Amino acid sequence: MTAGRVGRVSGPLVEVDGLGDVAMFELVALGSAGLPGEVTAVRDGVASVQAYEYTGGLRPGEPAVGQGHPLSARLGPGLLGAVFDGLLRPLSGAPTWLAPGAMPTPAARSWRFEPTVRTGDRVAAGADVGVVDPDSPLPHRVLVPPGVHGVVEMVRPAGPRRDDEPIARVGGVDIRLISEWPVRTPRPCLRRTDDVEPLRTGQRAVDLLFPIAKGGSAAVPGGFGTGKTMLLQQIAKWCDADVIVYVGCGERGNEMAEVVADLFELADPRTGGRLADRTVVIANTSNMPMMARQASVHTGITVAEYFRDMGYHAVVIADSTSRWAEALREFASRTGALPAEEGYPADLASALASFYERAGAVVTLGGRAASVTVVGAVSPPSGDMTEPVTTYTERFTRCRWTLDRDLAYARHYPAVSWSSSFARDAVAIGARRAAAGQAGWTARRALLVDVLAEADRLAGLAELVGVAALPDRERVAMLAGRLVREAVLQQNSLSPVDAYCADDRADALVESTVDVIERCRTAGVAAEALERFDFGPLLRAREEAATPAEVLARRDDLLARIGELS
Repeated sequence: MTAGRVGRVSGPLVEVDGLGDVAMFELVALGSAGLPGEVTAVRDGVASVQAYEYTGGLRPGEPAVGQGHPLSARLGPGLLGAVFDGLLRPLSGAPTWLAPGAMPTPAARSWRFEPTVRTGDRVAAGADVGVVDPDSPLPHRVLVPPGVHGVVEMVRPAGPRRDDEPIARVGGVDIRLISEWPVRTPRPCLRRTDDVEPLRTGQRAVDLLFPIAKGGSAAVPGGFGTGKTMLLQQIAKWCDADVIVYVGCGERGNEMAEVVADLFELADPRTGGRLADRTVVIANTSNMPMMARQASVHTGITVAEYFRDMGYHAVVIADSTSRWAEALREFASRTGALPAEEGYPADLASALASFYERAGAVVTLGGRAASVTVVGAVSPPSGDMTEPVTTYTERFTRCRWTLDRDLAYARHYPAVSWSSSFARDAVAIGARRAAAGQAGWTARRALLVDVLAEADRLAGLAELVGVAALPDRERVAMLAGRLVREAVLQQNSLSPVDAYCADDRADALVESTVDVIERCRTAGVAAEALERFDFGPLLRAREEAATPAEVLARRDDLLARIGELS
């Protein structure tokens, strides 16, 4: 450790003299309270430190001590089902307002440990040495750390073990249940893979039109009130990942409280336990220190990589990356960095890339197929989709789920715009679904996109000349677009039937809607009569018909009634 003195304090920027041979991104304890901060620059013997706590009361002349290591996450049993701040300090049992201070080591806890190796076995990095709580739905695997390999020299027998004591020794290195990893350093893997497996979210607008692959990345840009947080919460609740890491980065405290309450109340359909038991919540809300947002996204993805290395599919949900970028802008203005567009630092694109590039499907060091998927909300000011954070984020993500204000104000949830969203992995996912027996998925997706695009084109024309001036064929095309929007894409997040939609039920809704549209086109009935026709049974099927059979029964009844019109 090296010691220096605080020279100047400007908000989250603290300049320290006399730290000596301090390294970039080294953790520094500032002042008598030991406020945590990171070294971001060193020039002429003066270290610029980014403080992660409120610096009110910190004075020049107070001590500053380098810790000799970068900001690291404490990883081990107890992460799932818990709530942490942006530096991965547990919030359970904490006071309403956390007292500023250093990062104390939590008290040791005991866990039920069962070894999976024996003394004398030869193991490599990433191999299992034991399991914590092996009977749980997500067993916590204790792995040989990266860079360690050799003969197992010692392993503890089964039983309760403290997380701070060695439970095994491999190649002269002690292995504990708890380990630390620098949050800015990606955890290593054996290799990245090109396998494309869809991440099923249960949200039809996503799964049918703009799917995301496990190991992919998605941006969710949308103005105020368009439903970003609601969509991300639904994905956190219903997607088929093994582990969810929900990072509330600068969002409102009441929204985070709602997320936590829902997770602890909802039952997990996969395990029968609580949904919270496979979720890690990192809360760094708008009333917490701003610069901790900068660390929270790296902390979240480090936790996700930790579970990925165990062989699990993890999803990181960051809400919102715009608040993170605002913290970068705030600190850059304090340091006098040359501002780029809209005052953001010139390295904004690099910062975003370093976050999103940690997503991916991999083969772990232990030989398991696993992935980290990243979904980040973007909150462009005034809904301006050309602002820097939105523009740069689109460069590094595989999907964009743009939320449309008009759809949101029309109470259409999710308000995913079919005209300005994209999914770069849609073709590969279509091939994967076809190989799994869903041969018609690609054709159905193309048909829905064509119907929506034609309806949008005609809607613009109808605003000029009026609907009545259009020929019957085009009026039926506009009706088809409305049926797709209201019977397929619209979803009720509060409905016990419609909050989550499985693949077979989604396929039944699409098939029913397409069949009804085709019957309308070929029935030989005037468009005016079809526009007055009651399609309510089809539109209500998404909320009332719980099974594919019920959906198709409604379709058959509706087709018969349309036939009677002719």
